[in-house]
Amino acid sequence: MLALRPTCEHCDTALPPASGQARICSFECTFCADCADTLLGNVCPNCGGGFTPRPVRPASDRKGGNYLGKYPASAERKHRPVDLAAHAALRRSLDGVPPQDR
Repeated sequence: MLALRPTCEHCDTALPPASGQARICSFECTFCADCADTLLGNVCPNCGGGFTPRPVRPASDRKGGNYLGKYPASAERKHRPVDLAAHAALRRSLDGVPPQDR
């Protein structure tokens, strides 16, 4: 189950469970849309993969008890600003490689 981390790992912007601005990679590294798209260029600084919008967990029980109240979002913040020089090198090494092929 997705952790739904509460903030952007780079800039620490709040990303509540219903946020449409949250982006995740396949390892659930979590960034805001601005950092993921602009600063990071759709390259996760932790794994090199691409980002996708994080799904929103239903706030109310619509079926089978699968909702935010039963499965709350994580409160664990992972604020670890990206080393932009190291990230630039990673981006260069992946230049021309589509996210699905990384």
